[in-house]
Amino acid sequence: MLIGYMRPNQEDPTCEEQLVQLKQLNCKKIISEDHSSAKNRTQLETILTNLKQDDKIVISKLFAIADSTRHLVEILEVIDSKGAYLQSYKEKIDTSLKAGYAFIDIVKHLLTFQSDLISENTKKGLYEAKQKGVTSGRPKKPDENVKRAIVMYQSKKYTLEEIKQETGISKSTLYRYLEN
Repeated sequence: MLIGYMRPNQEDPTCEEQLVQLKQLNCKKIISEDHSSAKNRTQLETILTNLKQDDKIVISKLFAIADSTRHLVEILEVIDSKGAYLQSYKEKIDTSLKAGYAFIDIVKHLLTFQSDLISENTKKGLYEAKQKGVTSGRPKKPDENVKRAIVMYQSKKYTLEEIKQETGISKSTLYRYLEN
């Protein structure tokens, strides 16, 4: 069965354009989300739960079904595990056609590539910042507050909460300095 799925977006807030496209593609059933939010996509969850072998989810474009590359991979894996398919009108993708490289494999490689790019750019940025003398991580607490917190703790006259209120030094930070 061809199952059309649509959700509102900035370009098509009432899903009218998507509805026209899905009807042109002869969808037997067309289901729409009430909102464009990435969270609480109940209609999509229902479709994925009830998918049967050889069903095909039809969308106007990939953004209608997924909010990230990782999310797309997760959805494609569910669809594939049920022996069903995905068709995207705009991108001219149809996973029921087995000609060439499987779309899910391409998306997985793109996800890995995207993760590698982010990782490499982060490492490069950290290295360049270090070369400029910028220190990364959480700033250290001022030494005078730490010393005062240690003195208060060792005097055994103050509770940990009182030390924290007075110096701004948390229990875990205080204990870390006491271990050194």
